[in-house]
Amino acid sequence: MSGAICIMGPTASGKSQLAVEIARSGPFEIVSVDSAQVYRGLDIGTAKPAASLMEEIPHHLIDIRDPLDPYSTADFRRDALRVVEEISLRNRTPILVGGTMLYFKALKEGLAVLPAADQATRADITLLARDKGWGAVHQRLAEVDPAAAARIHINDPQRLQRALEVYEITGKSMTQLQQQKMEPCPFDLLEIAVVPPDRLKLHQNIQARFHQMLEDGLVEEVKHLFERGDLNGRLPSLKAVGYRQVWSYLCGEISYDTMVEKAVIATRQLAKRQFTWLRGWQGLRQIPSPMGSEALKIIRASSILA
Repeated sequence: MSGAICIMGPTASGKSQLAVEIARSGPFEIVSVDSAQVYRGLDIGTAKPAASLMEEIPHHLIDIRDPLDPYSTADFRRDALRVVEEISLRNRTPILVGGTMLYFKALKEGLAVLPAADQATRADITLLARDKGWGAVHQRLAEVDPAAAARIHINDPQRLQRALEVYEITGKSMTQLQQQKMEPCPFDLLEIAVVPPDRLKLHQNIQARFHQMLEDGLVEEVKHLFERGDLNGRLPSLKAVGYRQVWSYLCGEISYDTMVEKAVIATRQLAKRQFTWLRGWQGLRQIPSPMGSEALKIIRASSILA
């Protein structure tokens, strides 16, 4: 196995178009590194590739989960390792592209081995939250894992529950366990990032893209999910940028104009976090635009295709 190409970058930077351009130049297949594209029915707001494109170029890790079924970073790493091996056995090169930086980090560096969910422990934590509120759960977590409590917001019950559950099962904090990494990536990675130098232009692209999503039927898409009746805004799938705000609008919590404003702001904040990840990324080859020629030069000069 020679390795894989990683195409990173902030949202709306053109990294997906770059991956497609590269894929059309040789024996490549694309692997999505996107925590929302894994969910069926989340198409417009995730800028999921069109069916015709996926027929032209093989894509992986798209539409593999129902929105009701959460998909974890560990799930991604397991699936990505399997898919990359399968692509390599076909004598093709995987292109991993997306903006979920935690997924890239987990693939590259490995993950801590955490215990499986324990329903009895979860029931106890849920009971505590019901009787005393999630603030009490957060306070308990702060006693046993202050680092986790500092980074997990009091209004994030899923992560609060999981962090406290890990301690109750193992007697060790999640922070301690996360320092015990799994083996790093078993194949070489050529890491390229599209890093637009003009932030104002990127923000304009973000705004224009969201308005295009609305024109393409984003509200109707989320309404279809809303009308299923078995989904809720606390699920990871519906916490995705854009979906979270449209869901709030459909619940009557905010106006249409406020929804648009909040979604654009949230997307800009996402881009800012992605820039922060990229600044500290070791071994990253940065390019200023998604024009394929520069990326192709980097790829051909590497040993990744050997």
